[in-house]
Amino acid sequence: MIGRLRGQIVYKQPPQLMLDVGGVGYELEAPMSTFYDLPAVGESVTLVTHLAVREDAQILYGFLREGDRVLFRSLLKVTGVGARMALAILSGMDAPHFALCVQQEDVTALCRLPGVGKKTAQRLIVEMRDRVDSLPPGIARGTQSPTPTGGGKDSALADAVSALTALGYKPAEANRMARAVDDGAKTSEEIIRAALKSVSTP
Repeated sequence: MIGRLRGQIVYKQPPQLMLDVGGVGYELEAPMSTFYDLPAVGESVTLVTHLAVREDAQILYGFLREGDRVLFRSLLKVTGVGARMALAILSGMDAPHFALCVQQEDVTALCRLPGVGKKTAQRLIVEMRDRVDSLPPGIARGTQSPTPTGGGKDSALADAVSALTALGYKPAEANRMARAVDDGAKTSEEIIRAALKSVSTP
């Protein structure tokens, strides 16, 4: 089991990135809560990981914070919630916000997440109610600023649309969300953050 990796970032294109660890390139998928705080390409970072083994693939997921990995693993235990949906949930709202939605039984807020319908939201509330109380403290998102990915405004917008689509939004919806918050000066991470925020708040 691969539990942690430390290496240089080769590339990052949400929700995917690659780490060079001693000359070996590890491909990972990560939630936006991790991407917002990643250092620049070429710099070193340490990620805690979760290896998902399926019949057709082995996928490695990376997280900057242990609390995010704990929540990710807890979400995988919910009926009908797979790794992709768990990744989308962690990308759409931070752990404290998710815990609050569960505690307040806020079905409406959970339904704004991609792939989460009313029945899934209700199931999340029922099955996660006791689990969120046992999550470790200090799981709030960090305060570092997002780092530029380069490539200009058109590239940043395209990368943002691609990332939103990978998180479960339909292409047309992802394009609309990204363009609605793009001012021509944002990085892809900033566009994604603003787009996700726009659908997570009433």
